[in-house]
Amino acid sequence: MKILLDENMPRKLRYRFGGAYEVVTVQDLGWSGKKNGELLRLMVEAGIDAFVTGDRRMLYEQNWQNHPLPVLVLRVQEDQYEDYLALMPQILALLAAGAPPGPSVIAGE
Repeated sequence: MKILLDENMPRKLRYRFGGAYEVVTVQDLGWSGKKNGELLRLMVEAGIDAFVTGDRRMLYEQNWQNHPLPVLVLRVQEDQYEDYLALMPQILALLAAGAPPGPSVIAGE
């Protein structure tokens, strides 16, 4: 499974997904600064299987019928690596269960 981390996510989070996933970042692919609609189109074309972001606008700005991939929207109290790291069990469980297309919110405490 190929996962894309948005540019607003800590890049070192990619190493916490384990060997079952190929994780790349927006920066790795040269897609920094792309708007959400264009980014989603590029993901579908590139064969990305899931997108992990902290951008809450993803919940409301897109027509999810046009973008058939899971988007995991992470909500944390502070924008710190440790806060995102605490969400990894939930993220991995959702991916293992087959996250549905469209946005799924994963929230920290």
